Amino acid sequence: MLKTHARRKELQTCGWRVDSEKNVVVWNFERRGWTKTEGDDWNIFWANKTTIKNMFNPENGVRLVDGQYVNHFPNHYELTRKDLMVKNIKRYKKEMLSVATGSSSSSSSTNATSDAISALGAPPSTEALDFLPTTYTLPADYSLFVEEFRRNPNVIWIMKPCSKAQGKGIFIINKLSQTKKWANQRWTNMPIKEGYVVSRYIENPLLVGGKKFDLRMYVLVLSYRPCKR
Repeated sequence: MLKTHARRKELQTCGWRVDSEKNVVVWNFERRGWTKTEGDDWNIFWANKTTIKNMFNPENGVRLVDGQYVNHFPNHYELTRKDLMVKNIKRYKKEMLSVATGSSSSSSSTNATSDAISALGAPPSTEALDFLPTTYTLPADYSLFVEEFRRNPNVIWIMKPCSKAQGKGIFIINKLSQTKKWANQRWTNMPIKEGYVVSRYIENPLLVGGKKFDLRMYVLVLSYRPCKR
């Protein structure tokens, strides 16, 4: 009871900081009666990606103390960049299958995978791991993509830039010549050669009310060493 009361008191006197004026964030902080601060005495810091990257840089010596929370986690781009997310999902599937079949090596990543399986109570089935359409990263996997395209010439593919959002730069292809045209334009028109991911297009997706949808999940991570959620 005392702990709950102390926690409630802590939230009532919460100090917050932002490095950009995001109206919905500021409004929610203010309506709770929390106190804005420009110093290091904050409880919640709603920061942009660059600030977070600098904050978690081991060389600057900054460490969060108990009661301080930020809106990103270290190396968050490993999941928010499409090419890195694909890489990590494929690695996860490979490790899950190797641990489940007893053919894994004793690396730190596979040990973490073993712990995850133990927490689940049983390894996921092959069907449960089959949630990612056939996907390639371009230009690195271009040759592999061409082989797959020629094996299945009637398949529709969707191409997305690795680091953009809100539907920017996305287009559909069903001919290999379209990919070659994109590659030529990419080298001619783009000053920064951004990578793309190309995935097999899901032609019969699950719909809600006749429309596509996505699910967004938010996880509060209390600690990384040890990991607590």
